[in-house]
Amino acid sequence: MRRRLFVMLTTVAVLIAAAIVRMSPVSAVASDPYAFKNVRIDGGGFVPGIVFNPSERDLIYARTDIGGAYRWNQSSKSWTPLLDWAGWDKWGYNGVISLATDPVQTDRVYAAVGMYTNSWDPNNGAVLRSTNKGDTWQVTPLPFKLGGNMPGRGMGEALSVDPNDNRILYLGAPNGNGLWRSTDYGATWSKVTSFPNAGDYAQDPGDPNGYLSHRPGVVWVTYDKRSSTAGSATRTIYVGVADKDNTVYRTTDGGATWSRLAGQPTGYIAHKGVLDTVGGYLYLATSDTGGPYDGAKGDVWRYATATGTWTQISPVPSSSADDYFGYSGLTVDRRNPGTIMVATQISWWPDVIFFRSTDSGATWTRVWDWTSYPSRSFRYTMNISENPWLTFGADPQPPEVAPKLGWMTESLEIDPFDSDRMMYGTGATVYGTENLTRWDAGAQFTIRPMAKGLEETAVLDLISPPSGAPLVSGLGDIGGFRHTNLDAVPPMMFTSPVFTSTTSLDYAEKAPSIMVRAGNFTDADRPNDSHVAFSTDGGATWFQGTEPGGVNEGGTVAAAADGSRFVWAPKGVAPVYSVGYGNSWQQASGLPTEAVVESDRVNPRTFYGLGGGRLHLSTDGGATFTPTAATGLPASGKVKAVAGVEGDVWVAGEGGIWHSTDSGASFTKLSGVTNAVNVGFGKAAPGATYPAVYAVATIDGVTGLYRSDTGGSAWVRINDDQHQWGNMGEALTGDPRVYGRVYLGTNGRGIIYGDRTGPPVTVTPTPTVTPTITPTVTPTVTPTTGSGCTATYQPGNSWPGGFQANVTVGNTGAAPITGWRVTWTWPGDQKITNLWGGTPAQTGTGVTVTNAGYNGDVAAGATTSFGFNGSHTGTDTPPTTLTCTPT
Repeated sequence: MRRRLFVMLTTVAVLIAAAIVRMSPVSAVASDPYAFKNVRIDGGGFVPGIVFNPSERDLIYARTDIGGAYRWNQSSKSWTPLLDWAGWDKWGYNGVISLATDPVQTDRVYAAVGMYTNSWDPNNGAVLRSTNKGDTWQVTPLPFKLGGNMPGRGMGEALSVDPNDNRILYLGAPNGNGLWRSTDYGATWSKVTSFPNAGDYAQDPGDPNGYLSHRPGVVWVTYDKRSSTAGSATRTIYVGVADKDNTVYRTTDGGATWSRLAGQPTGYIAHKGVLDTVGGYLYLATSDTGGPYDGAKGDVWRYATATGTWTQISPVPSSSADDYFGYSGLTVDRRNPGTIMVATQISWWPDVIFFRSTDSGATWTRVWDWTSYPSRSFRYTMNISENPWLTFGADPQPPEVAPKLGWMTESLEIDPFDSDRMMYGTGATVYGTENLTRWDAGAQFTIRPMAKGLEETAVLDLISPPSGAPLVSGLGDIGGFRHTNLDAVPPMMFTSPVFTSTTSLDYAEKAPSIMVRAGNFTDADRPNDSHVAFSTDGGATWFQGTEPGGVNEGGTVAAAADGSRFVWAPKGVAPVYSVGYGNSWQQASGLPTEAVVESDRVNPRTFYGLGGGRLHLSTDGGATFTPTAATGLPASGKVKAVAGVEGDVWVAGEGGIWHSTDSGASFTKLSGVTNAVNVGFGKAAPGATYPAVYAVATIDGVTGLYRSDTGGSAWVRINDDQHQWGNMGEALTGDPRVYGRVYLGTNGRGIIYGDRTGPPVTVTPTPTVTPTITPTVTPTVTPTTGSGCTATYQPGNSWPGGFQANVTVGNTGAAPITGWRVTWTWPGDQKITNLWGGTPAQTGTGVTVTNAGYNGDVAAGATTSFGFNGSHTGTDTPPTTLTCTPT
């Protein structure tokens, strides 16, 4: 798992040079009504906490590390998001480090929020409190930061409600801030000064980024309800601390004094502390690290509260060579308290292991067992028909299977009202079962995804082509999808190759079935794979190209308007271009490393690159770039070109939005727009000719999602204060086929799409003046003798039933040629399926390719090229002879 940080909206002064022209002020209309939904993927990220209310059946909450909190809807068996109101100013509130549901007044729910405890999150943490199950919230800011996406975030729960006096809450805090208490339903908080240990464990105390040096601190609070009566504060409370020598503390006087629990185990951190009040046992699941990605040793312990006796009940004790994991995911069956379960923290290979005991930990069974290596037997079956992408496109060899049972399982919870229902979080989704007790009968129980409505992907890029699937997404951690139905889960993520994260997407505007994507994966795992891939069928299937040396991350990539070539700016490597589908790459001259690249949507020879505060222009297909005269542009940002209008370019970034109609030679800065994250385009409004423009920006002082039907001269806000989705906007596009439809990427709340619900819109177009064109006289050209050409065939990538090739055309004469024709005869049944850089014709085995409009002129001694994809059923043998004729 990841997490990404995107550029924050900040107000900065921008010096506008002479090439920047100012427009008249724009005005932000209050709103245009919209209905928003998620593009369905289901899951996609780490769910560190699932919390069942112990007093109300089917009241269940889930917390995520970057995607907010959710409430279960039993009738639809889906999750409802609860924190979409948190906007750019409080984006860290989507990191939920703990969640507590009130066992007395069950409408009350609380969330401890804040994403990072280092400088990445500018705000302190907060406790959110609700009296209507999370439909609305009140906020109590805290004097310190919380880390919903920091190391140790799967431990807990650190926030809790006293089951005897629900006015009282406790909150365990990180980084030396200790234990905090509220006596007024979370409205105000004070530090428990008598609590003796703030927790000293950190994964890497010397980390200069302040991330791995984070100290999780006080990580869970568990009440012994038996120690008091309703209406009186619980007297006996157990608290877990991230300290390997002192991991459990107890008070028996309602928090006045605290002491280290005598005889406790040392050497490990108690990730979970769960009390069985019927049997009188406190159970601990411990690990040698804070997780959630690591953990190599640990134990499970049982503490008898009546006698003070500790018993090690580890299914596999830490002293065993077979213990290569710690423990977490601890749960007690409240209807049968002698039944407990625990999960490994962490067992990446061959899979997570769940252990189950029906005798309070005296004996255990495993959810799977080794038979004869590499074979395993399973007490479960998995049905992922609702979310088939959970195989990740893998076809592993035994002992591994696809889909995996899970990973990073810090929360495994048995429903307190139903012994058959269990839910657990993984790094990608929520799984669950409704027939768990079949395990005890020696039969297999069924595990299914239970993540409908819980959308936790970080969205890095989105494209909506004019034909084919309406949306193609580039995502963090799960690569991306081709979305043929926005309201249905797509069957599989991108494969061939699989990217961990797709960082950039593009399609050829004039040939939208041609697509390209760039992305990331761990190079050591797949040294023969490339960080760039291509599709010629609108993203349904993909094949990879080659790549230059040194590429480790995808960066950004752009496709020429006709799909004939591509420009790629991998992260940390000089930008390159390729004629055809990445069979070979040449360095692009003049374009800064890590520039953001974009293609003109009309002229296939024109590309743009934004870097170092300048827009760089190429008019030779990406071979050379030159900075335009315009200055004052943001140092980084987004550059987008408009379909159907050559040279029409927009830039969004810190400071605002800029628009050019002359390929970036000059820009107009839109007044009233003080900051922008992204800009995109969709179908024009009725009566308008210019596309609808969408922006995530600050306009007239309000940060939101906007649409302009007048080319940026006036804007309407199309989201509202209840729909802000944190740090939204890294990906943004309109739909070229549906007016008003917008696709918005978020960092943890998945892909949002919105449609207008208001009255029809009609735009009165601004009258245009038709220029008078003076006819030009075409001179008579006398042909020059001595011209000739050659053609060289170069095989490229191949796959079952298909292949790629490139043909280089060279002028061997002494004079330039203004056109060419290449012919050959196939030796087999090959057929051209897609060609760029020329116009093909094929009759039987005979092929003729004539030049495209842009590459017919070839100087003496110079070359040009074309490329194609082909199909065959026999053997792909190249042609023996190619004939090139000047025309």
